[in-house]
Amino acid sequence: MIATEGLVLTDELKKYFGFDKFKGQQEEIITSILEGKDTFVIMPTGGGKSLCYQLPALISEGTAIIVSPLIALMKNQVDAIRNYGTDDGIAHFMNSSLTKAEILQVKKDITSGKTKLLYVAPESLTKEENVAFLREIQISFFAIDEAHCISEWGHDFRPEYRRLRPIIEAIGQVPIIALTATATPKVQQDILKNLGMTEASVFKSSFNRSNLYYEVRPKVNVIKEVIRFIKKHEGKSGIVYCLSRKKVEELAESLKVNGIKALPYHAGLDASTRAQTQDDFLMEKIDVIVATIAFGMGIDKPDVRFVIHHDIPKSLEGYYQETGRAGRDGGEGHCLTFYSYDDIQKLEKFMKGKPVAEQEIGKQLLLETVAYAESSACRRKVILHYFGERYEQENCGQCDNCSNPKTKVEVTDEIGLVLETIAEVKEKFKDKHIIHVVTGFISPTVKSYKHNDLEVFGKGLDDEKGESYWNAVIRTAVLEGMITKDIENYGLLKLTPKAKEFLKNPWPVSMTLDHNYEGAESDDDDDIAAGGKNGGGADPELYAMLKDLCRQVARAKNLPPYVVFQETSLEEMAIQYPVNIQELTKINGVGPGKAQKFGKPFVDMIAKYVEENEIERPQDLVVKSIVNKSGLKVHIIQSIDRKLDLVDVAEAKGLKIEDIIAELESIVHSGTRVNINYYIDEVMDEEKQEEIEDYFREAESDSLEAAIDELGEEDYTAEEIRLVRIKFLSENGN
Repeated sequence: MIATEGLVLTDELKKYFGFDKFKGQQEEIITSILEGKDTFVIMPTGGGKSLCYQLPALISEGTAIIVSPLIALMKNQVDAIRNYGTDDGIAHFMNSSLTKAEILQVKKDITSGKTKLLYVAPESLTKEENVAFLREIQISFFAIDEAHCISEWGHDFRPEYRRLRPIIEAIGQVPIIALTATATPKVQQDILKNLGMTEASVFKSSFNRSNLYYEVRPKVNVIKEVIRFIKKHEGKSGIVYCLSRKKVEELAESLKVNGIKALPYHAGLDASTRAQTQDDFLMEKIDVIVATIAFGMGIDKPDVRFVIHHDIPKSLEGYYQETGRAGRDGGEGHCLTFYSYDDIQKLEKFMKGKPVAEQEIGKQLLLETVAYAESSACRRKVILHYFGERYEQENCGQCDNCSNPKTKVEVTDEIGLVLETIAEVKEKFKDKHIIHVVTGFISPTVKSYKHNDLEVFGKGLDDEKGESYWNAVIRTAVLEGMITKDIENYGLLKLTPKAKEFLKNPWPVSMTLDHNYEGAESDDDDDIAAGGKNGGGADPELYAMLKDLCRQVARAKNLPPYVVFQETSLEEMAIQYPVNIQELTKINGVGPGKAQKFGKPFVDMIAKYVEENEIERPQDLVVKSIVNKSGLKVHIIQSIDRKLDLVDVAEAKGLKIEDIIAELESIVHSGTRVNINYYIDEVMDEEKQEEIEDYFREAESDSLEAAIDELGEEDYTAEEIRLVRIKFLSENGN
């Protein structure tokens, strides 16, 4: 037992944290650890998990060792604890980010008895010098935070977590408290077994976060949808999760150019940049962080109002933890996810090359995510069922499926057929095999087990009831408690006593059909898809007026119309109705320079047209696309600024000069001005340049083929024409 006689816990809570009463099971958990018992805590994000080990550490003799997986998390926690005491020595972290002098100071504070909490990474515990040091000090208890990292079935498996028990035993016999915000029944067993805590007191809070609203949308025009959503929640804090660093950077840039205060966060950024971004988010200098999944662990920001998943996560546990960062203060929390089956296939490809067992686990976790996204059942019910908790309400009122319920269909007979089939195949197969048997599909497995000879084979064959229909039937039976998935055996379907009861005396069961996301795409479709006056593409009347105006402006400037505005830009204007110069710059192909140079008569015409026709403009859809400044484009622009030979630039990148010219054409068409006169003067005489430029000044379009026909292949190469065209468009249009 830890020496804490005579303590009144509520007094200590008030003294250190300023709260008058405990939340949920906090007091019982703290009492358990103070009594020297191994303690296992499963508490959702926002439930006050950290306080369960912080308070007993502060009031116990000795130092509590907190094992934590992320350096960023440690810093955040240590800063928070130091605010509760007068001496910074009360809490420290020990990891690879510290200098030798800083480590010496940490050890000095621990030895002197100042330090009540020491945060360490699991890797630090494997170092013999640290183990030797910890053997010499008084340890109150070990706290294993983010304990789900122990299980390969967890969403954030860390192999080094599995080595913790022998290391702790080598240091000394003290109580252990393991804590996690997400753990399925299987992960819970793994944690208890691996940490040797089979006799632990287990405290499990409800996983229901009643203030969170769950929504899944098809992944169509996703960048525009994200911007539209954030603009509707202007000034509120939010996190957008992406799977890749590249997408994080792209999306953060798109948000910024559309007037949203956002920054990227991923492991490819240096530590100081990441720390500064976290601080800016906490201090509300920025509203939105676009991040890979590593962001957010230990970030104690209670008023995150939305969490958006640009990409579907790899597991429901990961999804639950990431969405759990919204509304930790009990206020509004909107959890929006964009789903495309293409993303699932991408995630499956990433698994190839991993050990077979790991691939099987990964596939099972992915299938649960697919089931959640495609299901039209209450999303809260699906999530809670996954964590072994039953949600009894029919309509939670806090998810898209319950807010917009679909018509239900009775599936009593279909459920009965599925249950019979599972029984016939001796409960030894997964859902896909069951569906094959039910629908009469002779797969190699069905054939090898001779399941095509079973009486149930093909009984569910119906042209209108495909695989997605039967998937929904199986999910309904799972949610109704008639089927369980044997996780240990990669998802084999098993019948419960309730199923056997149903087979004897069936009762009516109904379900809603799953969502169909076949129109969703994995990659962003950045074309403007909003309707014009007639709800389709461009407003034809306005488009015709803009084309006439473009010709008039071009004549007055002695330029071809395409130099003023490309037809694609005019078309987009007739969709988005920009009525001022700032809005005009959000049209693709219109940079600030072009807008200032040519834009006023166009926006004046559009504003008058909008007023006369009483048009409601789709302003929330006016999204400015970022110029795709890939690394190569940036390199080319910098090389031109330094007046480097373009042939040398191409060779340095292992490219041909044609590739560099193609990139330059893309740069100029996006509205960026470049000056390649120095290079053109080197490779062409002045007379040739003037003749090509005179052609483009008179031409009706910037077509290369038309230019070659007119100028003649014998006298002018395609390369020369393209270079002068770049110069002409850049000087006159941008």
